[in-house]
Amino acid sequence: MTDRFATSPFGGRAMTRAQFIINEQVRKARQALMARRGEDETSAPDDSAEGVDKWRLIRALSEGRAHFALSDRTIAVLDALTSFHPERMLDPAGPLVVFPSNAELSIRARGMAPATLRRHLAALVSAGLVLRRDSANGKRYARRDDTGSIEQAFGFDLAPLALRAAEIEEAAAAQRQLSAAIRTVRGEITIHLRDIAKTLEAAEAERRPIDWTGLRDRLEALSGRLARNLDLPTLSRRLDGLAKLRDEVESAYLSSLGDRELDHKEQEMSANDSRNERHIQNSNTDSHSESFQEKERSGWPTALETKSAVQTGRPSAERAKARHEAVGVTSSGPRQGPAVPLETVLQRCPQMRDYAPGGLAGWPDMMRAADTVRSMLGISPDAWRKARDEMGEANAAIAIAAMLERAEAIRSPGGYLRTLTERASAGKFSVKPMLAALASAKHA
Repeated sequence: MTDRFATSPFGGRAMTRAQFIINEQVRKARQALMARRGEDETSAPDDSAEGVDKWRLIRALSEGRAHFALSDRTIAVLDALTSFHPERMLDPAGPLVVFPSNAELSIRARGMAPATLRRHLAALVSAGLVLRRDSANGKRYARRDDTGSIEQAFGFDLAPLALRAAEIEEAAAAQRQLSAAIRTVRGEITIHLRDIAKTLEAAEAERRPIDWTGLRDRLEALSGRLARNLDLPTLSRRLDGLAKLRDEVESAYLSSLGDRELDHKEQEMSANDSRNERHIQNSNTDSHSESFQEKERSGWPTALETKSAVQTGRPSAERAKARHEAVGVTSSGPRQGPAVPLETVLQRCPQMRDYAPGGLAGWPDMMRAADTVRSMLGISPDAWRKARDEMGEANAAIAIAAMLERAEAIRSPGGYLRTLTERASAGKFSVKPMLAALASAKHA
């Protein structure tokens, strides 16, 4: 069958330059395909001819339709049009002309009105995805030979759709990447909005000595509704503004935590926690036994021994040594190991595993996870540094792990850690009672 027919449209439709170019491209592409397959006009069709899956192609076009400036209803019309091709595979080198009547095409397009149907068909032709092969009288039909095979057909040629399969797949892949990027940015915007609002709410409730009015006004300016079809550059600009605002809000809040003394509620909370730990030490014989067993295994003194040593009037040098030993530090050398084994810590504080994607294989992993949790709890870098200096790296990480387990009961994690650091500096703190309290709470 020759491609040298019906290059001009029937009736009042004008012939456009784009249509002529597309028709020539289709003709040359078909000739190139047939040449590569070693076929000529007299050879029999090759059953193993290459082609593209029409349903997969329609799906890809649905994803990348923005690249071709097509609407979803135009894709629905193309889907109905391709359904008239009997084969699943579209072979660009073979006959791909379909010739449905307007009535039948409307039915397969879910009852679309004729005027709407014509508009979407024109959009497909303009996009270069189908070609019109009009007969002399403009009707769509096929001439058949004596055997019933189609000899010549007039209607819509799907060859451009098959020939542009690679372009359609690339457009679909690009659209998937763009959609993923937009989802990511939208998610980050939501998180920034939520975290900024919560931080401002906490700061105002705690009456931090900072003027939050300007920051809240900026948040309201960046909190407008995100339209469903906003493009990535617009969303990225919104995200950049929120990220900058969040840095300012968090910096101001953390500065107020570092410069401001603990209020009465924080001191009361710390005092309650101290009473709970002393109650465990004085009344829970199992905890006493566990603490002494830990001492025998690891060589680290218990909190009771340390407290007794400080209160019995030892010389200042001995009291300093006892104070450092309580948190896992010797006075004559660098910080030593943790006060309890890592396995024990993870048994009492299982939530820490959620903050170590690579697993908690050793203390370095534990310390990295503790730094992440510290930031999540809103503990300032200054408070974290002082805690590590007084308690030791590992024991400070254990304290953070224990605080994570009781995060809902601790109103100000930063103030609470500073209180523990002060007690550690005075030789009145050990991580063992904290872990013992967690164990008692879980068995209660």
